Amino acid sequence: MSFTPENYVEMSKRLQLVKQEISEFIVGQNEAVDFTLYSVLADGHALLEGLPGLGKTMLIRTISDVLDLSFSRIQFTPDLMPSDITGTSIIEKSEDGRQQFSFKQGPIFSQMVLADEINRATPKTQSALLEAMGEKTVTVLGETKQMTRPFFVLATQNPIEMEGTYPLPEAQMDRFLCKILVNYPTKEELKEIVLRTTGATSVQLQKIMNTNELVEAQQMVKEVLIAEDMLSYAIDLTSATHPNEEATEEVRQFVQYGSGPRGLQSLIRLAKARALMAGRYHVSIADIKSVAKPALRHRMLLNYEGEAEGKTADSILDQLLLTIKQGQLT
Repeated sequence: MSFTPENYVEMSKRLQLVKQEISEFIVGQNEAVDFTLYSVLADGHALLEGLPGLGKTMLIRTISDVLDLSFSRIQFTPDLMPSDITGTSIIEKSEDGRQQFSFKQGPIFSQMVLADEINRATPKTQSALLEAMGEKTVTVLGETKQMTRPFFVLATQNPIEMEGTYPLPEAQMDRFLCKILVNYPTKEELKEIVLRTTGATSVQLQKIMNTNELVEAQQMVKEVLIAEDMLSYAIDLTSATHPNEEATEEVRQFVQYGSGPRGLQSLIRLAKARALMAGRYHVSIADIKSVAKPALRHRMLLNYEGEAEGKTADSILDQLLLTIKQGQLT
């Protein structure tokens, strides 16, 4: 390991300053802030789901400001075209009078891209993000362009508005490192939101980290150690989401498909990011349990009976977390 324990403690303090600066503007939403930061540290993409007006867009913009990342916002609508995201080649005249193709970059070529209301665009347009999210490249007219590093897609969607929307296919949901549920604020938080947003004062955010420091933090996440028994527990938990012979009765009854390998990868990467935030260079059982639902909830597909019974992926994962001990099912 090229980093010392002191490096992890120091980086943890820096990340706590980042959280503190975000809280100067964003009221509450501690879980959403934490998991968005975990996703950034783990070099992954996040999907934020919540009712309109809960500050999802503002949270993402605030994080990009505090981390000094270039930011672009794409408002997804039914008439949005793939070229509106990736960019396109246009014909221009050169200085000698010849006509030639010139590539004009789209908003995807930013370090932090907000895909606002992603489920409002057609599947063809949604798929324009797949290559960028998976390989961090964009191919236009047969020419492959590299994305700016670091690169993150943070998408939002409204869980209750189904008219005029196109649900994300499972393949695209699987590209998101985690799915974050943005909860409704408490009465105290609502009061603070009103006081901050309707008064004469405005908050000026400070840039706490730069790109180089963020890349260093991402490398530190990769080098966080995970013991064999911790890895076995994560594997058991991911495998337990599949309705096979070894599954619990509830999973066999209500789950159609469980998480794939990307779910396990996400579980480990988020657990490592949480460990770094705490100033540790090893993954604990608490890290894995804490990140299990955001990492796996969007990778479980319930069957008709599960939906009819009002079951959710979260409720089944809660039961699995109580059932599975290190190394075996109880």
